[in-house]
Amino acid sequence: MSNISEKTLNDLEFNTILQSVQELCISELGKEAARKIKPIKNKEKLQQELLQVNEYLSSFINDNRIPNHYFDDTLKEIHLLKIENSYLEPAAFLKIANNASTILELQKFFKKFKEYYPVLFLKSEEIEYEKFIVENIQKYISPFAEVNDNATPTLKQIRSEINAVRGKISASFTKALAYYNSSGYLDEIRESVVDNQRVLAVQAMHRRKVRGSLLGSSKTGSIVYIAPEATLQYSRELQNLLFDEHEEVVRILKELTNSLRIFAPNLIEYQKYLTKLDVIGAKARYAKKINACLPKITTNKKIFLRDAFHPILLVKNQQKNLETISQTLELNEKQQIIVISGPNAGGKSITLKTIGLLQVMLQSGLLLPVHERSETTIFDKILTDIGDNQSIENQLSTYSYRLKNMRNFLRRCNENTLFLIDEFGTGSDPELGGALAEIFLEEFYEKKAFGIITTHYANLKVLASELENVANANMQFDEKTLEPKYKLFIGQAGSSFTFEVAQKNGIPYSLINKAKKRVEGEKVRLDKTISNLQKERNKLQKNSEILEQEKFKAIEQTGNLTEKQQKIQEKLESFQELYDSNQKMLSYGRKMNELLHKYFQTNNKKQLTTAFNDWLVIEKTKHLKKNPPKPKTKIEKKQLIVEKKKVEEKLKVVEKEVLVAVEKVREEKIKVDKVIAKQKADYVFKINDKVRIIDSNTVGTIDKIEKNNAFINYGVFTTKTTIQKLELVQSSKK
Repeated sequence: MSNISEKTLNDLEFNTILQSVQELCISELGKEAARKIKPIKNKEKLQQELLQVNEYLSSFINDNRIPNHYFDDTLKEIHLLKIENSYLEPAAFLKIANNASTILELQKFFKKFKEYYPVLFLKSEEIEYEKFIVENIQKYISPFAEVNDNATPTLKQIRSEINAVRGKISASFTKALAYYNSSGYLDEIRESVVDNQRVLAVQAMHRRKVRGSLLGSSKTGSIVYIAPEATLQYSRELQNLLFDEHEEVVRILKELTNSLRIFAPNLIEYQKYLTKLDVIGAKARYAKKINACLPKITTNKKIFLRDAFHPILLVKNQQKNLETISQTLELNEKQQIIVISGPNAGGKSITLKTIGLLQVMLQSGLLLPVHERSETTIFDKILTDIGDNQSIENQLSTYSYRLKNMRNFLRRCNENTLFLIDEFGTGSDPELGGALAEIFLEEFYEKKAFGIITTHYANLKVLASELENVANANMQFDEKTLEPKYKLFIGQAGSSFTFEVAQKNGIPYSLINKAKKRVEGEKVRLDKTISNLQKERNKLQKNSEILEQEKFKAIEQTGNLTEKQQKIQEKLESFQELYDSNQKMLSYGRKMNELLHKYFQTNNKKQLTTAFNDWLVIEKTKHLKKNPPKPKTKIEKKQLIVEKKKVEEKLKVVEKEVLVAVEKVREEKIKVDKVIAKQKADYVFKINDKVRIIDSNTVGTIDKIEKNNAFINYGVFTTKTTIQKLELVQSSKK
């Protein structure tokens, strides 16, 4: 049993959490177990529980979903197994077989995916699966909760005879039905069923003409129901066979029950495991609902909860589509106690409860709605003093009750304790109660306990600032609107804003001024100082937030620019590759044009083939120079050297031949270009001439000529250009 009391669990509304978990269980036994969840005292057991829940949670986001593990409650059946000479019904055997089959399926699954679910796998391996249970039940019991025909030769023979007799009954009835119907003795409905037996619907006037047993009549008496005599003979035989079948079935069920008695402990183990897995699954589903995770559990004495949410408040706000403000808080050996102050309704109590509830949840095997980089330790005791707990039965006032509670705190508190006190020191005279609260705070401090305290007492704020490992904190408050921000700030005490809130709520300033005069000047000045400091801190915080936002914007813009630059660079590289590829293809095209042009002039096929092969060798050599093959063996290396020398020698010869051919082609091209240029210079473009712009492939028709400009019609569109940029494709017909 845990050292965390029922009072603490009630103060923190832990039962509300359990109710949510309970609703997510898939079995009644799981729901019952969820209601009984308590903090786990054994740290190793707690660690295993948390890891199992975390592994189950991970199954929701991967492709290896844990199989359905619904199971039936078999406690009654297991209890019957313990009673001598008792036997189970076929449906009970099916429930047992289904549970055992579920165990086998889960064991196979966790074994297959043990890398994903190592802890769940180890837990499943602890279960001793007995295949005899399922095999034996399947041998005798059908999926329809009946004893199989082949269970025993005797049962098979009996059921065969039953089927034969039923066939005879049906045949005899059909024969009688046909005979008496043709005789005109039957009513229009011809037949009916009485006591699960087919009977003839005989007209009352003909009842003496039909041989058989009278089993009833209609409401009007116009029809009587008679079982034919031949059918009755077979029916008596059937009853005897059904009795024999029942006796044999009971004998088989008793035998099967006796064979399973020794496995009663295994069946109990199966049910416990499936119930536990159901609860773990419900915890995981609840974790998914509140976006929870497993924080780091450290052996160091430390609590660091980042972006922590109160789970109950979170769910309520989700239903109402409202925002829930998270809190970040840290307790360690240098900050073991935090004193939270500030105005009422600012979120002090909910912050305190958040920390306490999350710690209880963790120590009960539940994941927490916090940032994944959060850390916490495990406490032996969690003590709470929350709310007004007047006890009418014990005739205790609020203050008396709280003093009694403090006595319990002082007796149980140690370095492994987390204590939570809401409105510390209230319920008595402020001066006397405040002084006593100081002493209690010093005692908790000396015992090195971790704790959070909420208070309005100025002396506790002062004491917190004096003690080395105690920190003041306040709930942020908008000094202009006097509205709470529900955000915790550690490092400074908070003002109660008593007079400011009173003024906002319409209390006359004159009355507020009178109240100020009646309060000791030091207290007013202290509260005012705290209030002013809080205002200044809020301003600084706003400036800090603005600067932080600007910083993030600058970083984001820098990142965007870098990303754009990278994309542009990639596009440029892509364009360069495309350009190089196009240039290469153009080069190949020009070479092919050159070879073909030469062939058309000489009509020498052999010369063309030789030139083409030489060109291929050159291109291959260029490619090999850029991407030389890597020889693997010594022989390949030697061959490569020899081939390289041959290629180089051949290349020299080819280069000489190509140079000579190129010079000839150049000379011919110069002559041709001169002729074409002269023709172009002499040619006068006319309307309807087919032309194209130099370096363009699209052909158009001249629609109009104005001075030195021509209007070219391409069918879909028309463009204007100078005559010098045109080249003739086809002259117009005169």
